[in-house]
Amino acid sequence: MLDKLDFGRTECVVRVNAVSSGLMEEDLRVILQAKRMPSTIMLPKVDRPEEIDHFTKRLKSAMKDRPDSTRPYLITFVESAMGLMNLKNIFSKAYDLQLKEKLYILDGVVFGSDDYCADIGATRTSDALSLLYARQKIVACAKAFRLQAIDMVDIDYKDLEGLKKQATEGANMGFTGKQVIHPNQIPIVQDTFCPSKDQIEWAKELIQAFEHHQKSGLGAFTFQNRMIDMPLVLQARNIVQLAESINI
Repeated sequence: MLDKLDFGRTECVVRVNAVSSGLMEEDLRVILQAKRMPSTIMLPKVDRPEEIDHFTKRLKSAMKDRPDSTRPYLITFVESAMGLMNLKNIFSKAYDLQLKEKLYILDGVVFGSDDYCADIGATRTSDALSLLYARQKIVACAKAFRLQAIDMVDIDYKDLEGLKKQATEGANMGFTGKQVIHPNQIPIVQDTFCPSKDQIEWAKELIQAFEHHQKSGLGAFTFQNRMIDMPLVLQARNIVQLAESINI
């Protein structure tokens, strides 16, 4: 099936079953029979580092007869209290095995908020305050490892104003994207997480000014009436990098 589908400019992403389900091995075997390697493999319900170890061993076994050396990206899911508490160790294990086995490239993490709520007995509210701690911890851990962090889905797909507010909050927290469940949600999420033309112009001009001052040997400087430090420069570089990656 993967060989027959035309994905156009989009990535071919495959979500396998969780390690704990006992079905992941068969998923990998079937997927890797295709000539086309998926761009990304999504691994849900990762609770412990040992599950990354198990996944890596099974992926290695499934890929042993493949003639190509293309490595897919790996995106894990946080969907439980245990997964959240172990997130740092999960990332560390994945990075260690990435370097050792060279089978995949760890790229990001997705917050599975509904399963997480069920696991801890929380009630989802429109303001999402019950999930604030989890969202902030996921972003902090992801960014410490220079990974993408994909925010929770908004299940009230008819409330587009609520979606815009929630997406903006997620973007302000540092999430790099958001899950959607309905086509009507896509434009709002894309608009929220893509940098605007004004932001891109500001970022490019700031980087240019920074490089000029670096060459001149001067210390701190102001740009558009603001004192500039390295965090702002890094923010500008992130904006430019994102704009280039999505061809804005």
